Amino acid sequence: MFSIMIVEDDKTIATSLKAELEKWQYDIHIATDFNDITAEFLAVRPQMVLLDITLPAFNGYHWCQEIRKISEVPIIFITSKTDDMDMIMAIQMGADDYIQKPFQLSIVVAKIQALLRRTYDFTDQEDFLTIDQVILKPNDLTVSYQNETASLTKNEAKILAVLFNGKGKFISRDRIMKELWDDESFIDGNTLAVNITRVRKKLREMGLEDFILTKKGVGYAVNKEQMD
Repeated sequence: MFSIMIVEDDKTIATSLKAELEKWQYDIHIATDFNDITAEFLAVRPQMVLLDITLPAFNGYHWCQEIRKISEVPIIFITSKTDDMDMIMAIQMGADDYIQKPFQLSIVVAKIQALLRRTYDFTDQEDFLTIDQVILKPNDLTVSYQNETASLTKNEAKILAVLFNGKGKFISRDRIMKELWDDESFIDGNTLAVNITRVRKKLREMGLEDFILTKKGVGYAVNKEQMD
C-alpha cells in the first residue's frame, strides 16, 4: 500500500482527496503542522506528496525545496494558480507534475497512478511489497530505498517477503525456515542467522540501520518505527 501525504489547508479539498484515494487503497495522511511540513514528512515518510502552493506560514514552493533536500519522493502540485510561470516555478522547484483547481478526482487519481508507476517502476501490484519507502521486488530479487537498490539472493528475497507481509509483527524462525526450505528439518538456525546477517548488511549500506529487529525466543520483524 502506497502512502500519500496531502499538504492542503482547505479542509474540504483535503478530505475529499483523502476519501477518494482511500477507495483506491492508498494510505493517506493530511498535513496539520504548516509551520514544519518537513518534520511531518519525516514522521510519515510518504511515497508521494500532493502539495498546494498557497499555504499558511510558507508556500508550497518552499516546502517542495525542503523536501527535495532530503528525498526524491514524487511531488504533485495541486493549486488554483493558473499562470504559466507558476507551473514553471513548480517544476523548477522539483515538482513532478502540476494539477490546476478545480479538478476532477478521476484525473487526480489517474495522474497519481501514472506517476507512481513511473517512479517505482511496477506493472502489477503483486510484483512488489512496500514498507514506507522501502520497496521489495521478490521476482526481480531487489530491494530499494530512495535512490539506492540492492540485489538479493533468492533466500534473502524470501526472508524479506515474509517479514514485509508481517507488517511489523514478529515472525518465528520456524515459519521463516518453512518459507525458505519447505521443511525446517533440512536447515538449522545458524543458516537462517547467516542469511539475516547478509540482508541486514545490504540494508545498512542503503541507509537502513536496524530495519530488521530480533526478539530472542520470538523471531524477526521489520522496524516500522525507525527508518534511519
